Amino acid sequence: MSLWSRISDALAALAKGEGLSSVFDRLRTPPERTVAFTIAVIALSAKMAKADGLVTRDEVAAFRDVFHVAAEEERAAARVFNMAREDVAGFEDYARRIARMFKSEDQPCGQDSVLCDLMEGLFHIAAADGEYHPGEDAFLSRVAEIFGMEPATFRKMRARHIPDAVADPYAILGVPLDASLDQIRAAWRAEVRNTHPDRMISRGVPPEAVKLAEARLAAINAAWETIEAERSRPRTP
Repeated sequence: MSLWSRISDALAALAKGEGLSSVFDRLRTPPERTVAFTIAVIALSAKMAKADGLVTRDEVAAFRDVFHVAAEEERAAARVFNMAREDVAGFEDYARRIARMFKSEDQPCGQDSVLCDLMEGLFHIAAADGEYHPGEDAFLSRVAEIFGMEPATFRKMRARHIPDAVADPYAILGVPLDASLDQIRAAWRAEVRNTHPDRMISRGVPPEAVKLAEARLAAINAAWETIEAERSRPRTP
């Protein structure tokens, strides 16, 4: 059964009058966690759309690019989005339920947390139109807080997706400017390990969404290469 068929089944199981947020209290174990991950990204994206007031074609394309929504599966994706947009429950309620669902073992939202993978997807969509709205930043900051994400981890993720002007390689790897090359190399290797598709799938990210790893890995590797080249360049007297 495809991911989208399983999503349709999850929605069909809702009792009359139940909102989409009820789904997050039920899908706690594999393989339902992959369904929950996808629903969570769509639902929070719908809530995030209210933050800047519109959904752009680029943002829709970014979602399709990650999740590979076939023409025959568009109805299921659209239904989740519309249910979230029309649900009276606020995004904070969604975020808390999602956090409970993926924190079954009380692990923090660290480098290898499915909640961080979910945040990665939201950043990918928010940045897709090339314009990062202040409302989106406030939204994502609050979701990250509810997820228990460390502020430093949030800043590192934002640096990967939303460079202020020129991407800061140190911010992307989450290392201080005075870190040694060995420390930076260790941080880079840890990020690469945590971004491996097999590791992401084991955390509950559906295979359809592992394309998120490609952009993340590209940014991580580019940051390391920039720093390594900079550190190895001969200093002028």
